[in-house]
Order: sequence, then structure tokens, then C-alpha cells
Amino acid sequence: MGKYFGTDGFRGEANKDLTFEHAVKIGRFLGWYYGKRIDKKCKVVIGKDTRRSSYMFEYALCTGLMASGADAYIMHVTTTPSVAYITRVDDFDCGIMISASHNPFYDNGIKLLNGNGEKMDEETILMVENYIDGTLDIPLAEREEIGRTVDYVSGRNRYIGYLISMSKYSFKDKKVGLDVANGAAWSIAKSVFDALGAKTYVMNDEPNGLNINTDCGSTHIEHLQKFVVENGLDVGFAYDGDADRCLCVDEKGNVVTGDHIMYIYGLYMKERGKLINNKVVTTVMSNFGLYKALDKVGIEYEKTKVGDKYVYENMVQNGHRIGGEQSGHIIFTKYATTGDGILTSLKLMEVMLAKEKPMSELAAPVVFYPQVLKNVRVKSKPDAQNDPDVQAAVAKVAEELGDNGRILVRESGTEPVIRVMVEAGTHEECEKYVDDVIEVIKQKGHIA
Repeated sequence: MGKYFGTDGFRGEANKDLTFEHAVKIGRFLGWYYGKRIDKKCKVVIGKDTRRSSYMFEYALCTGLMASGADAYIMHVTTTPSVAYITRVDDFDCGIMISASHNPFYDNGIKLLNGNGEKMDEETILMVENYIDGTLDIPLAEREEIGRTVDYVSGRNRYIGYLISMSKYSFKDKKVGLDVANGAAWSIAKSVFDALGAKTYVMNDEPNGLNINTDCGSTHIEHLQKFVVENGLDVGFAYDGDADRCLCVDEKGNVVTGDHIMYIYGLYMKERGKLINNKVVTTVMSNFGLYKALDKVGIEYEKTKVGDKYVYENMVQNGHRIGGEQSGHIIFTKYATTGDGILTSLKLMEVMLAKEKPMSELAAPVVFYPQVLKNVRVKSKPDAQNDPDVQAAVAKVAEELGDNGRILVRESGTEPVIRVMVEAGTHEECEKYVDDVIEVIKQKGHIA
């Protein structure tokens, strides 16, 4: 990770951590850099979520791009995966999404995508950061070389058509709940489900710039749980602010997490001979219950660092077809280069209709193990993590858990913290084993 950009873009409080000037400079660099590479006018496509500050950042990015000679194509309010899709299929030099995903409205972020609709490479990101810090001079475009903006809402409409084409089944007579989080899915999700014949019930679809993710969406799924039960719906789907993640609620009001989704669709692929390499790609934070369920049906799995970026990298490098995170970032590499919440919900509908089973039955084999996660502030993360006595304590817990649980000790990527997590048969076991390891960390003098 760089100085400004993390694993999911440049994110922070609008005009405090991430400012208008930052956005202008990002646009300036990208317009110049890609124009220089292709030796012709650069084309960049931009989307945004519903935050009040997204409009400011949109204009700032456009200003920077045009000043460097690029044309900025504006998709307006749309989802991150739609920008990734249009960047790829409409041959843009790069794509930009303005969103802070599931964060509150006063935060915002700028996500950069390469011409393939994938997260931009670290080398280019580093050059962007160098320009932000003033270590590079870029000429201004002049006369006919100055860029322009182009209204590109047609790109969003074409993406809607693409999603509709993904479904093999009519959703007729299915009652579906959608929590669009007052975010980017507001302008897309209902249109897709309506077109496929569902009886669609939508909540949190009145964005005002200040209410994105506020007590709604995938981070507050309890409201959709209640909504599904009260309205007697067959299933419900909740998205986050930029709709790159999806969580589900079954007809009984139970939450179906990203882990459940990977199991449900991974098994569906395996049964049809579509699960290439017979593997699902997870992060280390997936629940032990997922791995037990996958073991029972003979599906193998990979474990990456936390972050959909790492999941996607593993999938591309090894040719895997499905992967994701418990939070609902699910990636289907045959259809998308990023997590796509609406696509994920369509794929779950496909399994329900193909198997003619309710969502509760499809998700039932994944039984979550109790989990306890505690953060320990330390003087040095590497010293604490690599201490022989700490490692011995971790190994002892792992041995005692055997096949009935697991322990994970990892460093935080952003804080001076070691995270100790245990999953076991009971909450009491989890507490005991976590505290045993933390006690050794204390005894060895690593606590800050």
C-alpha cells in the first residue's frame, strides 16, 4: 500500500483526508500519463455513488483530466462493477469510481481501474502519488488539445442490459426484497429484477447525499431480515454504497453471508462440471464452518490475505472461477473483474430456480463456528508475531483444536495491532484460547 492509496483506493473524510485538490491532481496525472502512452487523446470513464461530495470529486477529476488533454465520459450515479465493465468493453484507457463503499456519507474515495477494468497496478499508483506530492511536472494541454466531458449514461444502461442477459431464468412469481442502501444500486437493481419478472420490494431507495449506508444496506442487514419476514418474501438482497458486495437474507429471515454464497454457488458449479480446478478462493477470515462444508462435498480452497484485491489476483494467476470474502465481495471471473453485488444476487437466484429449493435449504450445510477476535496493541508487530514463545502458544492452541476449530494470529495492515482470532465449538473455548495467547504476548513485554 502507498502513502494515499490502500487496497481499495484513496479513501478518507471528504476535504479533510481526501480533498478537491487531490482529485484534480489525480485527473491531471491520469490524463497526461495515458495520453502520453497511447500518443492520442486519452478517454477515461467516471462513475460515482450518491454521496454529497461525489459531485465535487467528479467535477474535480474532470477538470484535471481535461486540463491534461483527456476526454472524461461521465456515467453519473452508478456502481463500481458497472464502471469496471464499461471500462473493459468500451475500450477506455482507464476508469475511475468515486465511492467510499460501505463508509458513512462524509467519507469518500477514488478507485482507479486499468483498461481491463481491474484495480490499477501498484507501479502506476505510485506515480500518481509522486505527482500528488509535487515530485513531477506535467504540462497543461492547450488549444485543441484541451479535453472535454461527454455524458455517458448510455454506458450505465448497457450495463443494466448486460446484467439482465446474465439470467437463464424468469423470476416470475418470485417475491424479492432489495435494500439498496441509499447508494449506487438505487439506479440499477430494481430495473434488473423488474425486467426479469420478479415482484420487487425495495427499501432505502431515497438517496439525499447524506443517508448512504446510514442504518441500511449490507452493514445493517437486520432491517432487511425484518422486511423479508414481514412481507413474506422468497429472498432478500442487501448491497453496500457502491454495490460491489451483496449479502442475502433467506425466506426465514436468516443472514446468508459471503461464505454461504461461495458454498452455494461453488457447489452448483461443481455439480455442473463448471468449477475449474475444483477450488474456491477465500480469505483467511472466512469462517471455519465454510471449510468444513466444502470438505464434505469435496471442494478444495485457497486462502489469501484479507481484501478482494488479493482474492482476484489469486484467481487470475491460477485460473479459478469463484472467490470472495465473508462480507459479500464475491468475484465471478467469467463475468466480472471485481465484486459485483447485483450480479451475485442474480447468481443466487439462478441456483434457487435451477434446484427449486428455498435459500434456507441451500445455505443450511454451512454452519458457522463461534468466533472471538481480539485486538492487541503492541510495540512492534513483527516482534510480537515472530516471538518464539508466542508462536509456541499459537501452535499449542492449534494442536488442541485439531479438526474442530482454528486459530489465526495476524498483523493489522493499518494499526499497531496484532489480531488474535479463534473459532471453536463453543464461545467459551474461543475466549479461553484467545486469552491464553494474549497472556503470552503480555508476559513477553510486547504490549504497547
